[in-house]
Amino acid sequence: MNQKSRPSYTYELGDEIQTVQDWIHTNYALSGTNSADPLRYFVCGSRTPGIYNLGGDLKHFADCIRRRDLGALKKYARTCVHMQHANSVGYGAPIITMALVQGDALGGGFEHALAFDILIAEKSARLGLPEVLFNLFPGMGAYSFLRQRLGRRDTERFILEGKIFTASELYDMGVVDILAEDGEGEAAIVKYAKEHRGRFHAERAVYRARHILDPVTLEELLEITDIWAETALLLQEADVRKMERLAGAQERRIQRSLRAV
Repeated sequence: MNQKSRPSYTYELGDEIQTVQDWIHTNYALSGTNSADPLRYFVCGSRTPGIYNLGGDLKHFADCIRRRDLGALKKYARTCVHMQHANSVGYGAPIITMALVQGDALGGGFEHALAFDILIAEKSARLGLPEVLFNLFPGMGAYSFLRQRLGRRDTERFILEGKIFTASELYDMGVVDILAEDGEGEAAIVKYAKEHRGRFHAERAVYRARHILDPVTLEELLEITDIWAETALLLQEADVRKMERLAGAQERRIQRSLRAV
């Protein structure tokens, strides 16, 4: 992801993600095409310094809530969870997927990272689901994918407390799979791939078994995200203003970050 404005999940970024997903599916789907040119790992990261992604398009949400536009909220959320589901099943290709978090992954950004087979994070990264601060919950995959790693009780506590965690804390909790030193996330992935090349097919089979035994279905994601959209319309004006202030803070942060490069 290489965003020059507020690093949230805008429709523009969604179109770019969809293009990549479609390309992988077309060229490396399970039909066996391109077997002479195998793709084994797909890694999603960010080129924005210090930021993986800060989540949903809060300005869009605030506008939809004030207009009472449930359809627009559902359209946005459903678009996101279709992409989330594709991330979770590897686009129908015989690959292992990874999220590389170098910087903050908050709200929908953290949800996005949770959908991949393996979550790698550098030690200075911060990850969390702060939506409860404006009386909402993360409705685009967080509950489903986090429950696979933590279980129901801890997942609900995680969501309702809204705490931001360090990568080290989440590694100890079993949410982060690989913990890397700052600036060494990409090297850690290369090392992992080299060290485990001999077990690739077995490892991928284990992740496929995970999806069979504890599936996150598209239908599940769509039902939950409809609850999210309906809940968003229950927010009070004070909650919407909090949302807008957070969006403004995100905008100022990305501008500072880009000037520092």
